[in-house]
Amino acid sequence: MLKKLILKFAFFLHTSKRYKRFKDTVTNLLLNADYKYKKYFDIFMILLIVLSVAILIYEVKHTMPPWVDFVDLYIVTFVFTIEYIARVWVHNSWSKEVVKAHGEAKFLKKPFSIWEASKGVFKSKLLYLLTPAALIDLLAILPAYRPLRVLRIFVLFRVFKLLRYTKSIHQFVEVLATKKFELFTLLFLILFIVFTSGIAIYVFEEKSNPDISSLFDGLYWALITISTVGYGDISPVTIEGRIVSMLVIISGIAMISFVTSVIVSSFSEKLDELKENRLVEEINKTGKFMILCGYGQMTRMFLKNYAKELGNNYIIIEKDKERVEEAFKEGYRAIHEDASRHDVIYKFNIDYSDITLFALTGSDVANVYITLNAKALSKNIKVITRATDDNIANKCKLAGADHVIRPNIIANKMLLAAVTQPVMYQAIYAILTGRHLAQLDEVMLVEHQKLVGLKIKEVDFKHFKLLFIGIQRGLKGEFVFNPDKRRVFHEKDILLLMGREASIRHFKNSFQGVNY
Repeated sequence: MLKKLILKFAFFLHTSKRYKRFKDTVTNLLLNADYKYKKYFDIFMILLIVLSVAILIYEVKHTMPPWVDFVDLYIVTFVFTIEYIARVWVHNSWSKEVVKAHGEAKFLKKPFSIWEASKGVFKSKLLYLLTPAALIDLLAILPAYRPLRVLRIFVLFRVFKLLRYTKSIHQFVEVLATKKFELFTLLFLILFIVFTSGIAIYVFEEKSNPDISSLFDGLYWALITISTVGYGDISPVTIEGRIVSMLVIISGIAMISFVTSVIVSSFSEKLDELKENRLVEEINKTGKFMILCGYGQMTRMFLKNYAKELGNNYIIIEKDKERVEEAFKEGYRAIHEDASRHDVIYKFNIDYSDITLFALTGSDVANVYITLNAKALSKNIKVITRATDDNIANKCKLAGADHVIRPNIIANKMLLAAVTQPVMYQAIYAILTGRHLAQLDEVMLVEHQKLVGLKIKEVDFKHFKLLFIGIQRGLKGEFVFNPDKRRVFHEKDILLLMGREASIRHFKNSFQGVNY
């Protein structure tokens, strides 16, 4: 009976949308750095940590008012306790594992055990409780036990919790972690030198130096000497002791130089990555941006004409380090990554942003992979892909590209027009490059709904000094040149107009909004 109730409870949790939504929210607050509300949670926790440490310092020489004691015990500690429990809770999913194990047992027609299904989950939670971060969280709660005032010193462990909420400190620790082998090697070398030199100074100085009466004094002297602190409270008096002192001083200088070089090299390696992560974080805060994959001729031409209009709402992804440096020199925002990798596009806030992605690398294969990865992450990402021939263009369309650009074909047709029809070539070139008073522009009726329901003949384009070229039904519909004047405008229609910039702007302003 109990087994059925537990299993029923597990299925309830596993299928409950409300429970899943709540757990996802808690997980994002605690673990997801890209979650929009996490920064507010981090700031709140940092303020609580600072408050609790300030209370500890204040009560050293002052009597605590009852209300301050209440805040420290029932508010600060309560929040830390809830956070500790929540981190253990979101570490893994008990209901998911139980339901999974029950399904496997039913499929294989073997006995099902609640304990066997739960054992792995509880073991994983126990291992998490033994991690340094979880132990710090636990020690930060202990000061709430008032009968043992000595536990108040554990308030200092709340300072270590800042590692969770202060990104710069967290990044510093990550950088040091990349050089873990070198730093541990250096630590063992220092301990070896301290231990051997401490023994040596104890042997040589114990009978001649009144300041050294035990092995601990020798080890203490060795440590302050190799660290180049040199308090001066213990000084060798024998020739042998001074020789050991000189060797330890030289070793200390060498150790400090080695540590400095390791840390500097690790930071120089990590610096570019930190800058790129900062760029990604900044662009993720915007609601609409462009991702330009590849820094070739097409990307250069595009940014040369539209970089000012885009502002900071774009980013270049290029796997060639030299091209990334060129982009930086030319004042563009770029990161050194391979855009064809799935995890690179996943860095961007695809769920809450309007993204247009350009696959403009020099490799057709890479462009197809970029298109596939982008559309696999979200169908809402608009992808514009470059292709060199019909075969690649078809593959890009099958991969989900919204538009495929064929620069070779366009260049060839423009070249042919320049030879056979020079006047038409000059007109098209002037319009496309903006060197003519007239320009082409799109009017989306989603944004200009006063046009919805009207017939084409009911809109006086001549009044606005505009040439109505054609219409398209939706982003992927067929474009119709000079359509029937009796045709009615629909909400998803896109109009293509030609005229002066002032005329187009006046037309858009006249039909902006919705008729009531």
